[in-house]
Amino acid sequence: MTTTSTLPIALEGERRTFDTDSGTISYYVDRTCGSGVPLVLIHSINAAASAYEVKPIYDHYRGARPVAAIDLPGYGFSTRRAIRYTPRIMTDAIHAWIEQIAAETGAGQVDAVACSVACQYLARAAEERPERYRSVGLLSPAGVDSDAQAGQNAEATRGKPWLYRAITGSTAVSKTLFAGLASRRSIRYFLEKTFGGKDVDQGLVDYAYRSAHQPGARHAPWSFLSGYLFSADAAGLYRRLSQPVWLAYGTRSDFSDAAARDIVEQHTASTVVSFDTGALPHFQQLDAFVAGYDRFLDTLDARH
Repeated sequence: MTTTSTLPIALEGERRTFDTDSGTISYYVDRTCGSGVPLVLIHSINAAASAYEVKPIYDHYRGARPVAAIDLPGYGFSTRRAIRYTPRIMTDAIHAWIEQIAAETGAGQVDAVACSVACQYLARAAEERPERYRSVGLLSPAGVDSDAQAGQNAEATRGKPWLYRAITGSTAVSKTLFAGLASRRSIRYFLEKTFGGKDVDQGLVDYAYRSAHQPGARHAPWSFLSGYLFSADAAGLYRRLSQPVWLAYGTRSDFSDAAARDIVEQHTASTVVSFDTGALPHFQQLDAFVAGYDRFLDTLDARH
């Protein structure tokens, strides 16, 4: 597979980095408007993920409030180490990032929105440091298999050791398999599943392809595909959320869990909204998406 040494920026504003035990973390920030509760955005987990997945939301709020978006470990401009990635690595990266945002803005709390499987990492971060989150946004949360997950150990994953060994044991085999997974045809196929049809954002296809052809791009996706990036206690995580929750999903998506929605709907301070879109409704119905989110935020402002 051909690799390149450079990747174009996914978002406008300033791209910053900081170091963690999991390597360098990259994130984008726009503080054109310096006041207000920062909005932080977390992309999903897949073969070619990056902060580009939250671009429409980021672009909409630029200049209206402080906004930031992260490249999770193993993706985008963040370090792509040849390690087994886990929810703990992702959650700790979010912890460190939120502290970085707090130090830069002086804000004690953030409004956070995560996509798909990354909703699990945000939920755990919000559970472990609830004082940092004014609200939690879950965009098409995925990865809840059954209610039985609620009793699992907090560090347990759904990883399959035999599968991880099979796809990472040989460098040549690993690279060959990923070359097929990261082909433009494959990326478009999975994005059509995500979007629920052929109306896939071409910019997202192009950026995903380029991101998946960076050195080390295969490492985090192999952990994802072998189950190690799925929390075994996802149902319990969503059930224990104490912050006001906004959950949005697309009715045409193949990648969204009804189980997660059922759990969140039981929260007294939750709002669940649906769109006639795929799993990333902000690409297909941005105006309706932000109108719904703004109504939710207005309820938070009314409480203070």
